[in-house]
Amino acid sequence: MIRTPDAGRTALLIAAVAASGCTDAASEPDPPMPLAGVGDHTLLPVPAEVTLHAGGLRLVPSFTPSLTGYTEPRLERAVARFMGRLARAAGLEFQAGVGGTPPEVSLRIQVSGGADSIPGVREDEAYTLTVTAQDAVLQAGSPYGVLRGLETFLQLIERDAHGPFVRAATIRDAPRFPWRGLLLDVSRHFMPLDVVTRTLDGMAAVKMNVLHWHLSEDQGFRAESRRFPLLHERGSDGDYYTQEQLREVIAYAADRGIRIVPEFDMPAHTTSWFAGHPELASAPGPYQIERHFGVFDPTMDPTREEVYEFLDAFIGEMAAIFPD
Repeated sequence: MIRTPDAGRTALLIAAVAASGCTDAASEPDPPMPLAGVGDHTLLPVPAEVTLHAGGLRLVPSFTPSLTGYTEPRLERAVARFMGRLARAAGLEFQAGVGGTPPEVSLRIQVSGGADSIPGVREDEAYTLTVTAQDAVLQAGSPYGVLRGLETFLQLIERDAHGPFVRAATIRDAPRFPWRGLLLDVSRHFMPLDVVTRTLDGMAAVKMNVLHWHLSEDQGFRAESRRFPLLHERGSDGDYYTQEQLREVIAYAADRGIRIVPEFDMPAHTTSWFAGHPELASAPGPYQIERHFGVFDPTMDPTREEVYEFLDAFIGEMAAIFPD
């Protein structure tokens, strides 16, 4: 038994597994499995409890997952993504979709109940995963536990002379820390939308659950404001996310069990705000986006009631987009 207190380690790993030259396992239904290194694994983060066994579940084109108990479109999308990644990692083209009768099913996913569409801080992310030579069973109390367990299943893939297989194991896991976050500073260094979503995929792979999205700084204002369009028009050099894109990222993250916490800096770190709204500043303008790093003197003027009225309206607009 391997136990660790760091089940919620917030490390970021983006890994690609390429497979080629696979041998068709159907011609050898019971190939030998490795016996050495039973206690070794590369699971990240390390689950709360891990027992590895010799052998494993051979991956073949007829591999079929099933969903039982509670189900919803989010779970169906998660299993579809999982099957695509499993196919790439194993170098196989699977024949079946989700479903099948028990004798045909290779991975049984059993879910007890639902959860909010936007993940909160204290969701039930626990799961149990059991893999034998015959099949695998993933049990969880909520969709978020399923998301974490599917990532662990993918990390158990190995390969021998007969092709890919999933290491036999019994795993019971739940995060040690409820907040496992990554800060993405797109205000100082803008990142295209596909970079943001790819980062979310990497976070999901290692079970991180909060993206702290830094959207305004002296060097850039990155969110579209329809109420105050000069914020993004003059404060971004044209590099900003539309409100549709903001909502797209929130939904993309939620599908992977990740919540988005936006950051709009104030009352300092606000030069990009002043490029379009110098009337907010504590010193006369004009202002332009800062092109280098440092500490800059002007801040929002705390003595003027108009500043609070502006912020109340802006925060109200962003609160309608961001659940956090």
